[in-house]
Amino acid sequence: MNILFLVVQQTMFFSIPLLIVALGGVFTERGGVTNIALDGMMIMGAFSSILFINKMQGQMSGQLLLLLAILIAVVTGMLFSLPHCYASVNMKADQIISGTALNMFAPAFSIYVARMIQDNGVQQVTFVNTFRIHSVPILGDIPILGGLLFRNAYMTTYIGLAILVVSVIVLYRTKFGLRLRACGEHPHAADSVGINVYRMRYAGIIISGGLSGLGGLVFVIPTSTQFDATVSGYGFLALAVMIFGQWKPMRVLFAAFFFGLMKTIASTYSVIPILATSSIPSDFYKMIPFIATLVVLAFSSKSSQAPKAVAIPYDKGSR
Repeated sequence: MNILFLVVQQTMFFSIPLLIVALGGVFTERGGVTNIALDGMMIMGAFSSILFINKMQGQMSGQLLLLLAILIAVVTGMLFSLPHCYASVNMKADQIISGTALNMFAPAFSIYVARMIQDNGVQQVTFVNTFRIHSVPILGDIPILGGLLFRNAYMTTYIGLAILVVSVIVLYRTKFGLRLRACGEHPHAADSVGINVYRMRYAGIIISGGLSGLGGLVFVIPTSTQFDATVSGYGFLALAVMIFGQWKPMRVLFAAFFFGLMKTIASTYSVIPILATSSIPSDFYKMIPFIATLVVLAFSSKSSQAPKAVAIPYDKGSR
């Protein structure tokens, strides 16, 4: 039973950041702009928020500090998405090139700033993990379910699930969601009824930036006690989750848990009796998440139905 608890909890730790960042990808691509800079935005959000925790730890309670760090990660991600907004929407630049540039800039910037502002000149930004919730009141006492979901958990897990609910409501139950989806399917038709396509695409990219920045923090907090200018390619894995989830939030949820489980197997195989005693080399387990990504995309790519206008710059005059 303890092994089951461990596997489920680790799967949540790996799945929630994937879910959050993939939902950010859904918002921007539903608006018609592809954003492969999710990885860079995760790095920037994680760097700014972990640096804040590093400087402020000990001056306030753990959960309050985490809440402020979440706010900083979101704002940083939103600000870092603005160059992509301008290049993709206003300048009508190649969206892949724009995203690649941000992905290259983010780790270099994080390393440079970390070395400049830290006394020891190292790039790793360390922190003490005081954010784990030993047991959620009342819910943690529920037999089995309490041990699986409400003990040794993090606030960020529940925030990620709340973001899923809000995303479903916003995309399918609000005027904003309808207009955003229209801009990703047929922007000229949307423009003809008075929808500002440029503004909606800006909104989609900025939302994806905020969620990606948050995803960077959510990835680092449960799995490490330092940030080293990398999120282990989670931004690119989130793109695979988004495609496998067919740009639909609920499908993205299941895709995130699938990839999260693969990542959990890769990291905890040594404590799972069946896997630990097998003759399979350890390097194979480390490759499992990426092998699963290739296999899933190979079988699902033909049936993928991306928004029709995604990655196509909108020109108001070309009707």
